[in-house]
Amino acid sequence: MFNRFKLALALLGLSSFSYAAGPVYTGLFSNVAIRGYDPVAYFELGEAREGSSEYSTEWNGADWHFINAEHRDRFVADPEAYAPQYGGFCAYAMADGRTARIDPEAYDIVDGRLYLNYNQRIQTRWQADRPGYIEQADRHWTELRQD
Repeated sequence: MFNRFKLALALLGLSSFSYAAGPVYTGLFSNVAIRGYDPVAYFELGEAREGSSEYSTEWNGADWHFINAEHRDRFVADPEAYAPQYGGFCAYAMADGRTARIDPEAYDIVDGRLYLNYNQRIQTRWQADRPGYIEQADRHWTELRQD
């Protein structure tokens, strides 16, 4: 019985299952958005940078980490400008009406908006038709938020 439980936990950890769509994706055992990465850094530095709990704020039910106080303050002044689309769930999965975790290093900025994806391979697929996937994902995100 215990071995089945361990197997189930292992499979759960390896799977790309969907999470219930809350306002901001934080994973199962955390309350930190974007797995601790600084959302402002994507825009200001053009790269994914892991933030610090030393520079953090709470917004939309999640804790957001930043690399410095300046980035935190920019986010606090206009969180919608920096927060990822679809609550930080995978943009490619959202285009299919699903939610999935993300890799903070698999990102794109399109028309001033941050989009995150499950991994680099999925991001490559998503990049093949960004406008189409964004249109589909926008529709699904609206539907998920209404449920």
